[in-house]
Amino acid sequence: MSAFIAIEGLEGAGKSSVIAALKALLEKHDITVVTTREPGGTPMAEAIRDCVKKDWEGERVTQQTELLLMYAARSQLVENVIKPALDKGNWVLGDRHDLSSVAYQGGGRGVPLETLAALRQMTLGEFAPDFTLYLDIEPELGLARARGRGELDRIEQAGLGFFERARATYLEHINALPNAVLIDASQGIKAVQNDATAALEHFIKGQS
Repeated sequence: MSAFIAIEGLEGAGKSSVIAALKALLEKHDITVVTTREPGGTPMAEAIRDCVKKDWEGERVTQQTELLLMYAARSQLVENVIKPALDKGNWVLGDRHDLSSVAYQGGGRGVPLETLAALRQMTLGEFAPDFTLYLDIEPELGLARARGRGELDRIEQAGLGFFERARATYLEHINALPNAVLIDASQGIKAVQNDATAALEHFIKGQS
């Protein structure tokens, strides 16, 4: 048995710390784990990540360009890393997946959901996570945490309104997903990790 677990959330929600805790939990169950991030995760997808994150001086990155780059990177990652890992019986922990585009490019940028659906069908088909953890945080708190890590990238500089729209879209869609759990990410990191590992433990038991 294998499974693809997606960890979603705004900037500063604590995805990296949660993924480390989830990886440790899976390894205690003698499960081989592959971790990925989006955009990124392959040499080509990492190059696309640099394009997406970079602030191109004197040139506006259009929402269409950003959207297409996201799905190009996602296609490379799914076909070259995630599916092969699952075929080997490994579990995959993904730092973001398609729901991020629904929230960021759909909710944040205002790209029509039917456009996203068409791109999703073309690049992913019916492929989707087996389990999703959404780390929910108020945008102001999340951005404050992100600033504490260092200089903000182009997307992180999108403004509070962008992230408020992205969060509202996350909240709108997360309850409609099968096998999805919302976790309060405004708590201390240890509490968030505990809630996340408890949710994954419950999922694992359900697969037995």
